[in-house]
Amino acid sequence: MTDARDTLTDEQAERMLAAMNEVVRAGEEMRRLRAEMIQLLAGLGWTQERIARIADMSQPAVSKQVAKHRPAGPPADPVVLSLDQRDIPWLEGRLWGLAEEISESCEDETARCARHVQAIARGRKRFTPQHVDELRRLVEEDLRRLRERLPTAFREAYDVISRGLDVPAEVTAPGSPSARRALAHRLQRDRLRDAFRA
Repeated sequence: MTDARDTLTDEQAERMLAAMNEVVRAGEEMRRLRAEMIQLLAGLGWTQERIARIADMSQPAVSKQVAKHRPAGPPADPVVLSLDQRDIPWLEGRLWGLAEEISESCEDETARCARHVQAIARGRKRFTPQHVDELRRLVEEDLRRLRERLPTAFREAYDVISRGLDVPAEVTAPGSPSARRALAHRLQRDRLRDAFRA
């Protein structure tokens, strides 16, 4: 007869499967985002050979992605790569990039926003209004606590991002929200790293 202690409870099984579902979902979302980014780079004029080399993919695989996700009708407007854009996904991506830079700049002290950043990276947190507000509060707290250690560019970036999120512009920007977030995240991190080295 099986001892009750040797069986999984419903709660244990639910937690285990929920964790697995997060990994699967994050993988599916990342594949979808990669396809969007390939299409975006192709739209910016990158050759399929160049995309394949940088993405560590075969050229036929890139060609297949470009053909599969090519929009019907006239080509979409190209994505602007200026950091100063006011649509919500772009500002969320900038906030995410700023939070990651704060987190990685605190070698001997854990940033309050670090766990939230890790949850985004693992697909456990999405950019819902509630999660964005939570990340804003954590970033604000870190900027106050660590103001002597972080460059003023971090605070300046947050002030611009925060104002934009408080009063979002009524704009329709080219590119999917997830692709725009990823681009803004990368551009913001690079800009802040330059400021940190200066």
